[in-house]
Amino acid sequence: MTLVSIPANPVPEGAVSGTIKTPDGTELRYARWPAPAGRKGTVCVFTGRTEQIEKYFETVRDLQDRGFAVAMIDWRGQGHSARRLRDPRKGYVRNFADYEVDVETFVREIVLPDCPPPHFALAHSMGGAVMLRIAHSGKRWFDRMVLSAPMIDLPGRATSLPVRLLLRAMRLAGQGGRYVPGGNDVLANTEPFVGNKLTSDPVRYARNAAIVAEDPTLGLASPTAAWADTAFRTMHGFRVADYPSKIRQPILMMAASHDTVVSTSAIEEFAYHLRAGSHLVIAGAKHEILQEQDRYRQQFWAAFDAFVPGTPLF
Repeated sequence: MTLVSIPANPVPEGAVSGTIKTPDGTELRYARWPAPAGRKGTVCVFTGRTEQIEKYFETVRDLQDRGFAVAMIDWRGQGHSARRLRDPRKGYVRNFADYEVDVETFVREIVLPDCPPPHFALAHSMGGAVMLRIAHSGKRWFDRMVLSAPMIDLPGRATSLPVRLLLRAMRLAGQGGRYVPGGNDVLANTEPFVGNKLTSDPVRYARNAAIVAEDPTLGLASPTAAWADTAFRTMHGFRVADYPSKIRQPILMMAASHDTVVSTSAIEEFAYHLRAGSHLVIAGAKHEILQEQDRYRQQFWAAFDAFVPGTPLF
């Protein structure tokens, strides 16, 4: 399975890519990169909804510069992993537990056999929600986790009871494969830069749009009722009073003060109750901190370096 390379976003050297199959028969695309000579440790990068491996080539290089091997997958239903619906633009998953199956398959088939320990996780947005579920279940595949703008809740009343009941009713009526109300088939990262909710960096935004323009099959549009229903149930579960206190995994959460995609206040509240966690709010940054201007990314990497053993600070 090849990786898409464009002049503005070439594939980092040393890439090994292919596919693996989950126990339920879903084909996932993966990619991995070796660590520099004499260094050990692997960072597994888990993307957000609509994203693909290619969007994180710059992050791969940042991690290699820190001495880490890197490994990634495309979640089921996005990137070049298998998609279940006839319309491949629809963001669909049956249950968030299916993403945990993706991670377990990835760890057993790629990370443990081929990637040097210790293993760390770096996850963004939806990927952060999946990592919290895994940590809560007690699975310790990763020594530490760094979560960028994890999807713990959405701003305002987006996940209120009436909205959740509407999504549940749509699924019960057999409409789980329809776009959420107000959704459409416009691919993410292809809208004009002005007014976007993701980043204040026009160069990186244009680069990410060029990836999808080069290969539209990598893109994903609005979520379906099924995806939103299971995502909202996951976020509602995070609100249980003792949920964060049951997590023993060392976790660093980083939030963006200008995030209008996920709730920064929910991240702060959740992190406050973690037994082995901490958090940092990066002032001025939008949702995609790793796709932001360098002045925000530098704060992210400084916190990462202070938290993850094996970085130059250690």
